[in-house]
Amino acid sequence: MNKKEKETGIELEDKILELEGKIGYIFKNRKLLETATFHKSYAYQIDRESNERLEFLGDSILEYVMTEHLYNILPNENEGNLTKIRSYIVCEESLYNIASNLEFEKYMNISKAQENSSGKSKAILADMVEAVIAAISLDSDIFTAKQFIISNFKNIIEYAINTDNLKDYKTTFQELAGKFGINKIYYVLLEESGPDHEKKFVFELNAIVRGESKKFGVGTRRK
Repeated sequence: MNKKEKETGIELEDKILELEGKIGYIFKNRKLLETATFHKSYAYQIDRESNERLEFLGDSILEYVMTEHLYNILPNENEGNLTKIRSYIVCEESLYNIASNLEFEKYMNISKAQENSSGKSKAILADMVEAVIAAISLDSDIFTAKQFIISNFKNIIEYAINTDNLKDYKTTFQELAGKFGINKIYYVLLEESGPDHEKKFVFELNAIVRGESKKFGVGTRRK
């Protein structure tokens, strides 16, 4: 090992120790965390494995953990809304926000060519989050990885659950109706008219509250 390689190795080791502090986990096998920081452009230069395989595994772990977590904390939510909420939580933008909070840009290793091209893009940093999740799981277990996920995604999860933009209109109405003691609601399509690009629907809404009340709604979309 020449002087330059030795200095590079020491610098990498220092960065990994600092990164452990950021993510709140001490690795038994630090090579896993090192690999999580290696973009393919950099890994090729130093003849090491890139973080792509870890990112592949981390993507699956993140989706499983988030699916189970949402299933447990939202027992009354339907499958469609659970899917929308999960999709928001695990999207690239959300992962990039996690990477930014943990300052992953300081620790992601890319080649000079990549730096001069598109740099440490959102996609690259989002992939690093998934790679780190996989590295933690492989170094310990999925439960430790879950702790990292839930802790760092807490605010994103809370926002996704509480924003009405991710829920369909029927669910939002059902929740509002429930606050007034209306527990049973169902819809009947009475009429459909107009061209395909501007359909109009007439629905009968039935709500059971100590009897039966009916309302009519007209709209150009089913929602």
